[in-house]
Order: sequence, then C-alpha cells, then structure tokens
Amino acid sequence: MARENAPPALHSCECSSCQQHPHSSLAREHRRINRLVAAADERTRRLLVGFLAHQHGRGGITLLAQITGLDRNTIARGQQELRQGGRQTSTRVRRPGAGRPRAEKKVRAS
Repeated sequence: MARENAPPALHSCECSSCQQHPHSSLAREHRRINRLVAAADERTRRLLVGFLAHQHGRGGITLLAQITGLDRNTIARGQQELRQGGRQTSTRVRRPGAGRPRAEKKVRAS
C-alpha cells in the first residue's frame, strides 16, 4: 500500500527524441525536468511546468505535457496562476474541499 504523502514516481519522457536517443543531451535535460517536477508539491509543480511551457513558446504546453506526464489543463492552470502574480494569501496547496475525503468521513458515510 502506498503512503498517502509519497512523492510521485519519476515520469519517463514520451517524446520521440528521448525514445530514439535515450542518452542524448535532450533526454538528460528531460530527466532533470522530471526530477524537479517529482520533488515539488502540487502548486509548485503547476507553476514550474507552466513557467517552462511559457518559456518554450508556442507548443510549450503540449511538449511539457509529453515530457512530464502532467495534464495539459494543469499546465495551463499553472500559466494562469503565474500571470495572476503572487495573489496567494493562504498556505494551502489545494483549494478548500479539494482532494480526497477524510478517512473519518468515509467511515461514517458507510
């Protein structure tokens, strides 16, 4: 059974360049990106990948989705949060009510 707060597994890049040439400098760069993404919490992950997609320019969301395995909507949301600036007033990573229901709540509902 997986730990509840276990870090995500390292994603293997699915781009054609990494598949054909797994020891290339581009493949090494993609592995580094995935190590950073795996070490970050959810909010930081969105912001980091959103920033990298923005830096890439047109097609950046698609490319970063392929490299990291994150959903395109998650990356776009990260870009949107970056555009809005530092408006985070809470220390929460997720919005209230987001995430899995508490275990105690599940037991009572049964």
